[in-house]
Amino acid sequence: MPLGAAKAALFGAAGSGAVAYAGYFAGGNSGITTVDRFLFADDSRTTLGTGLSVGRRGGGCFANAGVAGYFAGGNTSGAPDTRHTTVDKFAFPDDARTTLGTGLATASDGMAGMSNSGTAGYVGGGYYPTTYTDVVEKFAFSDDGRTTLGTGLSVGRGAIQGTGMSNSGTAGYIAGGYATSAGSAVVDKFAFSDDSRSTLGTGLTAAAWGLSGFSNSGTAGYIAGGYTGAARLDRVDKFAFSDDSRSTLGTGLSATLYNVACMANSGTAGYVGGGYGTGAVSTVNKFAFSDDGRTTLGTGLSVANNSLAGFANSETLV
Repeated sequence: MPLGAAKAALFGAAGSGAVAYAGYFAGGNSGITTVDRFLFADDSRTTLGTGLSVGRRGGGCFANAGVAGYFAGGNTSGAPDTRHTTVDKFAFPDDARTTLGTGLATASDGMAGMSNSGTAGYVGGGYYPTTYTDVVEKFAFSDDGRTTLGTGLSVGRGAIQGTGMSNSGTAGYIAGGYATSAGSAVVDKFAFSDDSRSTLGTGLTAAAWGLSGFSNSGTAGYIAGGYTGAARLDRVDKFAFSDDSRSTLGTGLSATLYNVACMANSGTAGYVGGGYGTGAVSTVNKFAFSDDGRTTLGTGLSVANNSLAGFANSETLV
């Protein structure tokens, strides 16, 4: 669907003028199918009737604003754990779900997702079947065709996830994660023009996994939460897209958490949902891009949840 048509389709019924831009938190815990939707106009929450085609945690998400969001891979807990190649696609604005015929090349979990809206989505890293991977897979939004980048990550990492953030039209980033026996502070950058990879000199303020990222496209990306192996974090690192310089927010999360998920309404606010502290939480923190001020939504997730993933139909990218 052309972006103009997609945008027109987003207007509410009965001429209300309300635009159904929204963010989504999907999957998590022991492999649930739940998908919660937060309307950006008022942060109200609904839970999709469709949900995921298979309950999974630790999937990677990406989105094509105005068109569709994707949930890739993941793990259904059991004895043994079952990893998946499944990629579910949710059409905006009616949230109808289909499942891609392509899927991932190999069943995996703990991946990071990033998006070049209008062009392609990416999932990188993860764990399959017994090793951490440096693989980055690319899905063309024109036909959902899958290719694998020749570059890959600078080091294989995943499992209870690293994270991605995106400066749509310019570059995507994959940060942190679990590499062999410890957390990683590495931030890899992929230029969308040719998918070439470089590695930031700054990196994260602490090597960690179980973190998540959101983006104010054209301005900055944020990496939130995580676990160092010794402590949970409330840290939020901010990377200015103009020069990739890093700062750390004075606010941070409302609690120390890992296995969180993020999504954003670019130009307005980013959201950090769920996670694990002393137990799974339903908290959703919201960061206003105007001043990085943090508030906590009164609604929260429909269920206390961790190891979930987020994607968004972001207004300013449409």
